[in-house]
Amino acid sequence: MNLATFLLMSPQGQEGPGLMSNLLLFGTIIAIFYFMIIRPQQKREKERKAMLSALKKGDKVVTSGGIHGSVSGLDDKTVLVQIADNVKIKVDRGAITAVVKEAEPATK
Repeated sequence: MNLATFLLMSPQGQEGPGLMSNLLLFGTIIAIFYFMIIRPQQKREKERKAMLSALKKGDKVVTSGGIHGSVSGLDDKTVLVQIADNVKIKVDRGAITAVVKEAEPATK
């Protein structure tokens, strides 16, 4: 008997797992990926968009570069951040990673 024919022969009476068990396995893996990876990432992205859209003047923020400052102006895509007296930098809105302290509302 040739080695190639020996390797190509399947054992008699033994079948591999059925189609339904394979589909169940892949379905389970997809569900695990969805609930462990995709869904939490979507939730974080939604919270980030809400944080960026709620920015207002006076908020204390931290940029992705680690710069701490307060918001002194807002545009559609950029934020003017004051980091010291008479020192303001313009950063992309997406560079804001956290709002440290929200501006306190003015009391009358």
